[in-house]
Amino acid sequence: MPELPEVEALRGFLAERLTGRTVRRVLPVAISVLKTYDPPLDALEGRAFTEVVRHGKFLDLALGGELHLVVHLARAGWLRWQDALPATPPRPGKGPLALRLELAGEQAEGFDLTEAGTQKRLAVYAVRDPEEVPGIARLGPDPLSPAFDREAFAALLAGRRQQIKGLLRDQSVISGIGNAYSDEILHAAKMSPFRLAAELSDAETTTLYTALREVLVSAVERARGLSATELKAGKRLGLRVHGRAGEPCPVCGDTIRSVSFRDSTLEYCPTCQTGGKPLADRRLSRLLK
Repeated sequence: MPELPEVEALRGFLAERLTGRTVRRVLPVAISVLKTYDPPLDALEGRAFTEVVRHGKFLDLALGGELHLVVHLARAGWLRWQDALPATPPRPGKGPLALRLELAGEQAEGFDLTEAGTQKRLAVYAVRDPEEVPGIARLGPDPLSPAFDREAFAALLAGRRQQIKGLLRDQSVISGIGNAYSDEILHAAKMSPFRLAAELSDAETTTLYTALREVLVSAVERARGLSATELKAGKRLGLRVHGRAGEPCPVCGDTIRSVSFRDSTLEYCPTCQTGGKPLADRRLSRLLK
């Protein structure tokens, strides 16, 4: 799933290519992708993009006349820029193409939104105000905002008897962090993903805040300037533990382990994060019974 660093890089990528450009047409290909009906997508035609903004993992493509095309790529969605879109309109079908946006001009530049797999969660909203999108309205603070300092972070943790892994992923608490970067942050902080937020000491809170900022800032720097097609590979190369179960930890050399859940897994280093003790994998335990 694209998370804050990749979505921020996409924001910059699109801002360079869309700002000041006019929409020729927007073609929804998958019925499931469009989550709103008023204003209609054809209301965007003939309007120029004014800016591209990120809200957590949402991309907000603002147009003149106070209209916004908001995109959430979800787990398997992606944006593919094309310098020359096909002249033939796309046909609805079982392929990955979900929506096509074409810019006015001789070259017919634009982008496709695609989604792999059968779980169709890619979402597009045409709205007059981004706050009309339910996922944006309930977002917590952005961890890269100047206002998100150590004290603000500590206030979010105070009194929450919630595992720190789940809290970092909770978009209503902190926006933009998902499964991959929460693993990376906890590894950098040398902290078990199952620690309860309310039980962290002041020193541990500071360590976790520092790790959060450093991991996200460095990931944004790595992603900046990459094209949309390069971002997925760039993300993978920058991850130290997530998606690397069975590989040696780059810090201590211990084997990176995983814990499986219904729809995701977490990765961690026992030596760095849990005092050398493997975490219980209840899903695996049920399979062995």
